[in-house]
Amino acid sequence: MAKLKMTATVVSQAQLAEGIYDLRLKAGEIASQAAAGQFVSVYSKDGSRLLPRPISLCGIDREAGELRLVYRIAGAGTEEFSTLKAGDTVDILGPLGNGFPLKEGKKAFLIGGGIGVPPMLELAKELKRLNGAELVQSVMGYRNSQTFLMDEFKDCGSVYAATEDGSCGTKGNVLDAIHENGLDAEVIYACGPAPMLRALKAYAKEKGIQCWISLEEKMACGVGACLACVCQSREKDEHSQVHNKRICKDGPVFLADEIEL
Repeated sequence: MAKLKMTATVVSQAQLAEGIYDLRLKAGEIASQAAAGQFVSVYSKDGSRLLPRPISLCGIDREAGELRLVYRIAGAGTEEFSTLKAGDTVDILGPLGNGFPLKEGKKAFLIGGGIGVPPMLELAKELKRLNGAELVQSVMGYRNSQTFLMDEFKDCGSVYAATEDGSCGTKGNVLDAIHENGLDAEVIYACGPAPMLRALKAYAKEKGIQCWISLEEKMACGVGACLACVCQSREKDEHSQVHNKRICKDGPVFLADEIEL
């Protein structure tokens, strides 16, 4: 799968919640190769910002040749992207990363927390196509009632929510929602903040089920240049001979047992 740098045209952009934006880009050559769990690096038009911003793929429309990026404003780069409108252009590089492995015939938990929710939507669609909606269980964690994208998961299977303030679904975290609803699964896919991923890793070990986690939240440049996203791994890196992995190059998806969280 070859990565490609290209100029994409903005199809549309909308605000989904406070600080959360939904950007759709015409980028057929990247869309034709992309898979759930991968990301693109988006370049600023400001020459002083040399490194791009990595943004995970929320949606891939191969027929229309479009990518959907749902992101949170986290600095000057993403604030610039939030001003893009239909017809504007932006340079992107992708598809990048390894994506989620699709497990055939297995009942799955798809667990997203905060801005880790968007990359799970394309995965939900792909697993529904592979296994049917009855094997797809999406459990999403939010701070409050701004449960962006949750309605779209309902087209892919059963959906459960956890909110910190109890305004929607279970009060608490995603594991609280799993316990409250008596849910079980044969494989876990997750993306979100480190405390959530640590808890899910422990839960998966206790239950004896495979757990795939995306560490995309830790990425900074997305192209392996800044080394800000290095994480500890169980195995030695074959090049550096140290117990480190670069999330943007070796991931962002890892088997939970391979990574120290």
